[in-house]
Amino acid sequence: MSVSKIIYSGVRVKIDARQAQATLLEILLSCGCDLARGELIAHHLVDSNLCGVESHGVMRILQYVDQFRSGYMRPDTGPTISRNDGLFLVIDGQAGHGIPAMELAYKSAARVASSKSICITSIMNVGHTGRHGAFADQHADNGFLSILIGGGNRAVWRQVAPYGGCEPKLPTNPYCIGFPGDENGSFVLDFATSTIAGGWIYAAQNAGGNLPENCIIDRHGMPSVKPADYFDGGSILPAAGQKGYGLALAAELIAEALIGPVQTEGNWLLVMIDTSAMTPLDGLRNRAGVIFDDILSCKPASGFEKVQIPGQRERQLRNAAGGMIDLPENTWKEVLALRDSMAV
Repeated sequence: MSVSKIIYSGVRVKIDARQAQATLLEILLSCGCDLARGELIAHHLVDSNLCGVESHGVMRILQYVDQFRSGYMRPDTGPTISRNDGLFLVIDGQAGHGIPAMELAYKSAARVASSKSICITSIMNVGHTGRHGAFADQHADNGFLSILIGGGNRAVWRQVAPYGGCEPKLPTNPYCIGFPGDENGSFVLDFATSTIAGGWIYAAQNAGGNLPENCIIDRHGMPSVKPADYFDGGSILPAAGQKGYGLALAAELIAEALIGPVQTEGNWLLVMIDTSAMTPLDGLRNRAGVIFDDILSCKPASGFEKVQIPGQRERQLRNAAGGMIDLPENTWKEVLALRDSMAV
């Protein structure tokens, strides 16, 4: 089952996930990443493809290499905890890659919340932070409620038109919520506040494909499905009109007005709560299961096989993938060509 949002009629190829990960690791090591960070980033990208989130998968390596070469982010630095005031943490990514920074943020926040019941963490000075649902899912399974909100870099990432506007003003400013579930898995809601994540536009461009309708407008405010129109001064539309716009603006205020001036890609606020401090975890899981069962019993609408809980599809796709990822042939060829050029 294809879950890609790319309208693509070309050839797609099946790649062994281990081969893809090894290829990405070669590229990252050639850029100057150390082995531990390189392995973490490569695994994260491949896992995103296994989960059907192509926008945050293997194709991102092309963007990362460009950003390393330009100095936008550094391959040779890793994140640190720059402030620890009991309930409050600050993660400084030191202008490095954001996936190791987000990994450190979630683990550190969970450790504090385990002893203090709650932790508030800001993540600053980081590059691209990957698929946030991967972090939220892991910690929800361990009994933590997490809420992540990010944004703040309008100066560099003017991507989304505000509701009623026709020029890009805001980043895609994502939210991610993880909540413990029952034996079927946790609730994981990971979404951009735009109709489509920016990564899907890059993925469509790399593949030579188009986008679904009603996602972007061109520089004149006219609807388009062509990635080139977005890159030529167009805009992404906000999700659900004024609702997505309002959420995006709230994230921008939290990220910039609250946390402070943005360095590198964006600022993030992570709230981590140990749910066992509020209610026994077994009881929470049982009640969550009752809610899930009620929702899953809903009769599906025309064109749908069934209703699912957010996070469920990604886990099912990973389990069904058999260790193989599915990529547009053009994208995989470009990744291989990059690896070969760097090896030389």
